[in-house]
Amino acid sequence: MRAIEILELFLRVRQPCAMSEISVALGYPPSSATVLLKTLVGLGYLNFDRRTRVYFPTPKVTSLGDWIPKSLFGNSRVLEAMRDVHAATGEAVAIGTTNDVYLQYVKIVQSIHPLRFHVDEGTLRPLTQSALGWLLMSTMSDEKVDSIVRRANIATPNASDRVKLPDMMKRIRQIRGKGYCSAENVPILGGATICVLLPTTIQNQPVALGLGGGAERIKQNSIRYLNVLQQAARSVKANDVSGQGGDTSI
Repeated sequence: MRAIEILELFLRVRQPCAMSEISVALGYPPSSATVLLKTLVGLGYLNFDRRTRVYFPTPKVTSLGDWIPKSLFGNSRVLEAMRDVHAATGEAVAIGTTNDVYLQYVKIVQSIHPLRFHVDEGTLRPLTQSALGWLLMSTMSDEKVDSIVRRANIATPNASDRVKLPDMMKRIRQIRGKGYCSAENVPILGGATICVLLPTTIQNQPVALGLGGGAERIKQNSIRYLNVLQQAARSVKANDVSGQGGDTSI
């Protein structure tokens, strides 16, 4: 776990770090940090500059995951559709899918607006705690939603964030009727999200494309933003039908 945390620290700071900086940032004893860093250097994942006594990841770290986008998205137009939405709105745009009882943000393009909310790629959130999660649950049977809600509530540490099954089922049925989902102040107070389903799967799981930002800005642009998202979803489907994208079920 600590080895992964060190690599994630470099993802955040994006600059060389001394052992003391890593130790303080992650709360590790200096002796433990030293052993971990030497091990990662020995495995080729970190470079150590003896002159400045700082560490920095090597391209071997990149090679661990550079094959994943191709494996997940194949030749489909999903990533292009995501970039189209970002270009048209400037908002944070995310592709999310289910991971057990969680929504996982598989890919994110961050907002360019001054008022924005930051979510890291790979973040997990109970399906019951976000608009993307509600939308993904709308593809499931009522029995599956029942199970997801019960298990997600167990995985939600704050009791006030747990949801009641009848309330969630009502919301799910409304989403099924509309074909999209929008929400304010969920999962972030002061923020809003609009999302649509994509005509594809990732590892046999449904996929949602959504955008989010300040609630007032999203509200003012809601009709245009929804149209942009729906056009992006249609472009993925059209690309598949044309034969250029192949089978998008991964």
